[in-house]
Formats: sequence, structure tokens, C-alpha cells
Amino acid sequence: MSRTIAPAVVLVAALLALPGVPSVARAEVSATHQASAPLTAADLAPFLGDWALALVGPNGPATFTLSVKMDKEKPSAELVSEAMGAQPITDIAKADKALALSYSFTWEGNAVDAVIKLTPAADGKTSAQIDFAGGAYVMTGTATKKETVK
Repeated sequence: MSRTIAPAVVLVAALLALPGVPSVARAEVSATHQASAPLTAADLAPFLGDWALALVGPNGPATFTLSVKMDKEKPSAELVSEAMGAQPITDIAKADKALALSYSFTWEGNAVDAVIKLTPAADGKTSAQIDFAGGAYVMTGTATKKETVK
């Protein structure tokens, strides 16, 4: 996450501090996963590997690295950014043709829920979105799978 995104995270954290907002944000994230189908190895296969996310939000562009893997038949992921470091992700679900990865982090003492969504398109490209705090701050763009070194 670039330095221009940090003020947005502060804004999200401030919104979460308002009465009633944390429960609403968590309810929306939870509802996303309740509507999701169970994840199978076949569902996860197209998403396995390392991804470069180039996203834009209201405060400008930011880049992230997302690694998706299967650990002993259980999916896991890690999102890495300059501003936030590494964020482990274990809540991974299928949402139609997309992959939804949910995690929570603490910013200035406030819990912030986030959902990453990777959606393959018919043209072979993949769109990416990160929704912070149930829509309080949304970043959209592309996900490009990194080539594996052999």
C-alpha cells in the first residue's frame, strides 16, 4: 500500500469507531461468505500462486502481492503491502466464479475487516478488488499472475 493509502485506512478506522459501524461491517463481510459455495481444490486451482495486484482507490494507486496456496488440503493466502506488511488470510471462499479472501487487521487500535475478490474474465484477465470495512473504502484494478521460476 502506498503512503497515499494510509490516510484512507485512518478514515476507515475512524468510521469503525462510530457506534454501530463495526457490527454492520462485519455483518456484510459475514454475509458474503454465507452466500459462498464450499471451496474445492478444483475451485482454488486457477488462483494458486503469486499475484501482483495493481489497484486504485479514492486516495490513488497502490500495489500488493497476494500469494494463494494449499496447505495440507486447506487454502491459505498472504497479502503483502509496503504500508501494512504481511497479512495472513485463512478465510477463503468461492463466490460464483470469483475467489473471496477475508481478513481483519488492526489499525490504530481498531479492527478493520477487508475482503479481497479475484474475478476471472472471459478474455483471460483477472480483476481484483479490496473492500475495507464493508464498503467504507474500496480499491479496484487488476490481478496479474506472476510467472513461476523453474
